[in-house]
Amino acid sequence: MSILYSAVRKFRPIFYAVITLAIIPFQIFGEMSTMTQPPPPTTRISHETITLGGGCFWCIEAVMSELKGVDSAVSGYSGGRIEAPTYEQICTGKTGHAEVVQVSFNPAVISVGDLLSVFFSIHNPTTQNRQGNDVGTQYRSVVFYRNDKQRNVAKSLIAELTEKKIWPDPIITQVAPYYAFYRAEDYHQKYFSKNPHNAYCAAIINPKLSHFRAQFLDKIK
Repeated sequence: MSILYSAVRKFRPIFYAVITLAIIPFQIFGEMSTMTQPPPPTTRISHETITLGGGCFWCIEAVMSELKGVDSAVSGYSGGRIEAPTYEQICTGKTGHAEVVQVSFNPAVISVGDLLSVFFSIHNPTTQNRQGNDVGTQYRSVVFYRNDKQRNVAKSLIAELTEKKIWPDPIITQVAPYYAFYRAEDYHQKYFSKNPHNAYCAAIINPKLSHFRAQFLDKIK
């Protein structure tokens, strides 16, 4: 036993050295593999939603639908006191709701700033509860924002337009947090594309579309 014990003691340093040399490569490889792993992918927002009111929703929807980066433009009602209002109720002007278009868009294709620039170019944001012959609280100019960025961009754009005196009168567009959206009846959806020869479409929407197309040609689908 003493001879065996002596042999173990004699070769123990060599044994430890072999074990250490065998372990070190695995430790180094493990560290390297950890260091070279790519960072987790950054989550990108593929779309945003903003709700806009600027008079008759047929007009706003017709323009927004033509913009690159806009996935959908849905006519409806927002900002009022009652749930699921009908068009007949909206027309009384007593619901508190505005006719709006809920716009879903890809911010990588069109920024909220560009989208709002188009919005302010196709309606008069200085008339209280009115767009042309359409009169009532349901026709007010309003931006219902979903986040701080949308709110800040809207307010900054209003300030810029005011400073440049784009409109002779003060801009009174309401910038308010989004609360709820109620989709309008089916016959209101894509109204212009379904009824291009309607008298209202010919007299009101066509001129707005022509103005928009001339001014924002590079942003049209």
